[in-house]
Amino acid sequence: MGPPHEPPASVSPSQKEPVPEIRPFRALRFDRSVVGDPALVVAPPYDVIGPDLRTTLVARHPANIVQLDLPAAETGDEPDDRYRRAARTLAEWRSNGTLRKDPHPSVYVYEQTYVVPGTLAERTQRGFFARLRLEAFGPDAAVLPHERTLAGPREDRYKLLRATGVNTSPVVVLFDDDSGATRQRLAFAAAGPPDLEVTDDDGVRHRLWAVPADGDGASAEIAAALIAAASAWPITIADGHHRYETALQYRDERRMTRSCEEDPAFDYLLTLFLETTSEALTVLPTHRLVRGIGDVKATAVLERAGELFDVERVGSAETLVRQFEGAGVGRGGEGRFGLWTRHGGALLTARREAFEPILPPGGEALRALDVTLLGVALDRLAGVDADAVKAGAVEYSKSAAQAIAAVRADDGVDAAFLLEGTPVASISAVARDGDVMPQKSTYFYPKALSGLVINPHEW
Repeated sequence: MGPPHEPPASVSPSQKEPVPEIRPFRALRFDRSVVGDPALVVAPPYDVIGPDLRTTLVARHPANIVQLDLPAAETGDEPDDRYRRAARTLAEWRSNGTLRKDPHPSVYVYEQTYVVPGTLAERTQRGFFARLRLEAFGPDAAVLPHERTLAGPREDRYKLLRATGVNTSPVVVLFDDDSGATRQRLAFAAAGPPDLEVTDDDGVRHRLWAVPADGDGASAEIAAALIAAASAWPITIADGHHRYETALQYRDERRMTRSCEEDPAFDYLLTLFLETTSEALTVLPTHRLVRGIGDVKATAVLERAGELFDVERVGSAETLVRQFEGAGVGRGGEGRFGLWTRHGGALLTARREAFEPILPPGGEALRALDVTLLGVALDRLAGVDADAVKAGAVEYSKSAAQAIAAVRADDGVDAAFLLEGTPVASISAVARDGDVMPQKSTYFYPKALSGLVINPHEW
């Protein structure tokens, strides 16, 4: 069934294949009649908000979601007071109608229209919000990670979740639907007027549609079909590993005190599901800035690059910037890099046979990544090994122009390595192999806004 001319739902895999469990939910959402313009109360994810931006967001509206998602410490606070303050704020907003719970369990179709940074290319991506049942990572898991997490962010998110009992920001996951049916269903759901439309500070347009999942009408059929497609095969976490692991820890704690509760809501977390085969998802590169090796060694890296790469010398930094500033629209994954020092630069193309004997252990997908190749090259050519990276010898930039400028500034950055984006297929392949990617391997763009939907741990 479904909308007219819609293809049938995805066929379920064999019972031996682990698959995720996905549910609709009743979201908490800001009531426009109370808060006014919804653009004033949403925000970027907590982990890209600095103190100045947080101040700006709160100044826009006292009910901006950062009050819940990124509570600030205040003078005289005891440890964890800011998390308790967030819990009190949440209770107040629910009591006074700032936040209202939707009457029907739904999936929430989400559309982002944006210009790829560094280009004029416009893209639209669609997905949907729903609840994902938590499970521990492992060889037989249906939810696959691709990166390691850090203890500090995990602890912060855990304390906030324990205090509030809601998910304010989603984990983002990837799934495949080669049939194209998911793309058609999302487009069908997005054909009508949106429930919410905002444009953020980066010029990204965000639109949201609630698709009720109960009853037997067309919207329920669409919701069920979207869930079935995303549930057909294991899924890969694209963004939000810290939030996922925090939710696992919180679930295990709650189970100790409510072990007899059947199918509790805290077994699930807020998730944005993106389909990878029909949508042109954007993964921006993160360029590497090598600090503290000095001019002599940086020049030696340029001279020795031929040991591992085919080298094409370039006469100007602007040539490299033109090659890599719009790397988000390229294919990526082809072993192509830019190198700039204060004594010149080059385009580098990896010779795979030269790298093969010195690649780290791991699956084929991990060993083929551009970031893996660059890590090996930094060690071999510049003496910057994994310990040096952890100690701060490598910094990061999203902008090729800013990376070049850091070298020119002569403030300790001696070389810039420019990269292309990591292909989405490579990310999923690494996860399926049970490997994790090097740090700063992926930056999915644009980020999902916080505050569009909130997942309360209740039915």
